[in-house]
Order: sequence, then C-alpha cells, then structure tokens
Amino acid sequence: MTGHGRGECSQDGFKITVELSSVNRKQAEVSVNLPRQLELLEGQVRDAVNKAVARGRINARVSIHAAGRNAASMHLNSDLARAYAKELSALAKQLKLKCEVTLDQLVRAPGVFQTDEELVGEEDFWPAVESALNKALAALLKMRAREGAHLAKDLANRIALMRTSVDSVREQAPKVAERYRTALVERIKSAGLEGIAPDDERLLKEVAIFADRSDISEELTRLASHFHQFEELARAKEPIGRTLDFLAQEINREINTIGSKANDVEISRAVVTLKAELEKFREQSMNVE
Repeated sequence: MTGHGRGECSQDGFKITVELSSVNRKQAEVSVNLPRQLELLEGQVRDAVNKAVARGRINARVSIHAAGRNAASMHLNSDLARAYAKELSALAKQLKLKCEVTLDQLVRAPGVFQTDEELVGEEDFWPAVESALNKALAALLKMRAREGAHLAKDLANRIALMRTSVDSVREQAPKVAERYRTALVERIKSAGLEGIAPDDERLLKEVAIFADRSDISEELTRLASHFHQFEELARAKEPIGRTLDFLAQEINREINTIGSKANDVEISRAVVTLKAELEKFREQSMNVE
C-alpha cells in the first residue's frame, strides 16, 4: 500500500529527520538512504522498517544537520594535517620531486576539516534516529491503514458480486441435465431416428453420464468456503496480503473447473462474470499488506 511518514528528533544541537514513503509491491523491499556519517546505521534502520512493514517498497531517507550555533561549526585536525605534510614530503623526496606541500593541499585533504556531525560516532546518533524513525513509521502506518480500509471495502464488494454469480450458477445447475436431455432428443429427431421414447434406457443412461460428468456441487461448496474465509481474513489484525493471493488462486481453480464441467450456456455466462470480478480482486489484493 502507498503511504508517507515523517519524523524528527533533536539531540545535542543536531536535528535528525526521517522520511518514509511506500509504494505497492508484491514482496517487501526496503531502500535506505543515509548521510555518510550515519552509513553504519543502515542495518538498524532496515530492521526497524522490516518489523513494521510486511509488504511494499519502502524508501527511507535519513538526514542530519546542526542547529543553532553548531550549524557553522568547523574543526581543524592539526595532528592529521601534520601527518599529511610529513608523508607528502617523504613521498616527494622518495620520488626525487621538487614539490613543497602547501596549505591549500592540506586543508583539502580528507579529515583535516571536520564538522560537528563528523566528530560524533554513528552509534551516538542512533537514539535520535530511532526516535525519528518510530514517528515516521507511525505516520506511515496510519496512512496505509486508511488506504487499507478502502481496499477492504472494494475487495468485499468483489466477493459480493462473485457470490451473486455463484448463486446464479447454483440455481442453474439442476437444470443442466434436463436441458441436455431435451437437446439430445432434438438431435435424435433431427437425425431422423424415430421410435426412441423419452424413457428409453439408452437415453436415460446417456443423460445420467452427462449429469455425473457435469456435476459442480463440490466446486460450489468450495467456493462458498473460500468466500467465508475471506470474511475471516478481513477481520484479522496481522498481514493478509499473501494469504489473499493464495485465496485468489484457489477461487480461480474452482471457477475454471466449473467452466469446463458445466457445459451450459447460462453457467458459462456466469463464469465469465466470475473471472472478470476475480481478476479485479486479484489486482487489488496485491496492494494489501
């Protein structure tokens, strides 16, 4: 499901901001974007998101900036600068190069100038990151819950429409054998075969075989069970997205079997409606966590 969440937390003159956004995905996928000084916290951020979200692609963006006076605070690492100068001079001498180490070269060397953020360890920032992340997750889940409520109504409507079609199939099922017997008698007459009574043993046997072969009572019973299972899932508190995928597959199997066994025009029309509604149900269920 789609959603967005944002959280902030201040600590020791710094402000941590976490933004989360989610889009529909069949599986869980988490992408984490962290500033360089917080890169070691990626695993902790990813674990926290995975515990809260079971499905969808989640983009997590964490930012940090100094607040107040600390915003422009820079620190010179003199010892590191001396070490650079010593090593560069030694390298120039070794390579027999006439080269003097300049101040401009030293201040551009990594680590010679550091901000307040860079002087603080990653783990020191984790409590603030965790607090901001929890706020962002709460907002994200709240938005996803609202979307989930709309999806639940739509899925329930699809099930209701399929129930109506199944009721129509159930009403037509007992008439299939009689329609087949009537059509068979008409074909016999059109073929010029006379003298076959309506209660002829061969005719009755053929109709009985057809009735047995086209019996869909088991499939109708299983469909009713699947619809009831959806109602139970709709009341569940845990993620049900993958279960709905499986349920849609089972419903599809029963519908296909009814279509192949019934051999009846009226039931075939209902099967077309069932497949159309099931496809919409399947598409929506992929958005459910």
